[in-house]
Amino acid sequence: MSASGLIVAAPASGHGKTLISAGILRALRRRGRRVAAAKTGPDYIDPGFLAMASGSPAVNLDAWGMRHETLAGLVAADAELIVCEGTMGLFDGAGPDGEAGSTAALARITGWPVVLVVDARGQGASAAALVAGFVRHDPRVPVVGVVFNRVGSPRHSDLLQGAIERHLPGLVRLGCVPADPRLRLPERHLGLIPAAESAGAAAAIERAAALVDSALDLDRLVALARPAAISAAPAAGLPPLAARIAVARDDAFVFAYPQLLDGWRRQGAELAFFSPLADEAPPDEAAVFLPGGYPELHAGRLAAAQRFTAGLRHAADMGNPIYGECGGYMVLGEALVDAAGEAHAMAGLLPLTTSFADRRLHLGYRVASLVAAGPLGAAGVAFRGHEFHYATVLAEEAVAPLFRLHDASGRELGTGGLRRGAVFGSFVHLIDRA
Repeated sequence: MSASGLIVAAPASGHGKTLISAGILRALRRRGRRVAAAKTGPDYIDPGFLAMASGSPAVNLDAWGMRHETLAGLVAADAELIVCEGTMGLFDGAGPDGEAGSTAALARITGWPVVLVVDARGQGASAAALVAGFVRHDPRVPVVGVVFNRVGSPRHSDLLQGAIERHLPGLVRLGCVPADPRLRLPERHLGLIPAAESAGAAAAIERAAALVDSALDLDRLVALARPAAISAAPAAGLPPLAARIAVARDDAFVFAYPQLLDGWRRQGAELAFFSPLADEAPPDEAAVFLPGGYPELHAGRLAAAQRFTAGLRHAADMGNPIYGECGGYMVLGEALVDAAGEAHAMAGLLPLTTSFADRRLHLGYRVASLVAAGPLGAAGVAFRGHEFHYATVLAEEAVAPLFRLHDASGRELGTGGLRRGAVFGSFVHLIDRA
């Protein structure tokens, strides 16, 4: 049975939906509610804040990247309520129409109602016109409530609430969250600094929870939630690399989806975690997964981690599968050039040199089809994933490619990634089987 859920969305990025969502989760948890958290789309960072607020891992729900069965399994949470934070603006996505994978697409699939968070700075009664546009834009997307954020005064609140009451009398007015300069989270090149690294994350969530608890009608918000309108038999996710998988986990390797790791466990794989930054080698007789993260910020320490690199090379010599995604792929290469232009030797298992000094944004959904058979499956097996990084390739030998790639519009992007023996990787973060 699917848990009841609702989606916290916004007209655009920057309206404050991450901290509002985290505040709702923490405030409801304090009241004894069993809550779970989710994030729309391919995002590794925001779920960390939602997990910190809810006390349990936050899953990603990707309307483009995931099969129906995968989504159905993830919304069947053991909780009273799933609070799902949207991505970007409500209707922003990919593909030819610009909406594939959007928060609205997820709302159509799940049937979950949408609560719109609106940054009210600089507007009064005009905010009702903005909200009305989202309410009426697509009848299949049930926008049922509104939260005004960063409200300047009680008079400002009265203007906003009054305008909604006059123009949208059927919309639930959940309240106004006052502006608070302390509700700021530091950022860097891939977005917010991850919650585990952010010294102010816990305090910001506590402050958001206090504001939300005092400013919003949380009982009414919970009453808006509805069970998901999808169900399906459990689906196998990405195939496990081996019966035992060593997963790198520390500040350099933070981008591993919980649902990916849980899927491997459900298929019988045993997972063991190790820290390259602590110069730990992967356990013997295990496949190795190097997820994405921030190796460019720790390149010097990784280059000096002799036990780690020796362990990787030993695993390669033994024929154990070694798979790197994005940052993990960069670490499998010959060298990584940091932001200051200094080159650092990496594991040297793939003929690849990457640079963070010459930044170029690479962003978008990908369909990735295996060029040849390997631990992920037979030749031609396709996956859905995404790419989001600023690294550039300085040198790459023309050895065997890993994937044939297409974007969300079906446009062919050529080949991507490399494979050499049992070592393989690419810049693509895999989400699900296609």
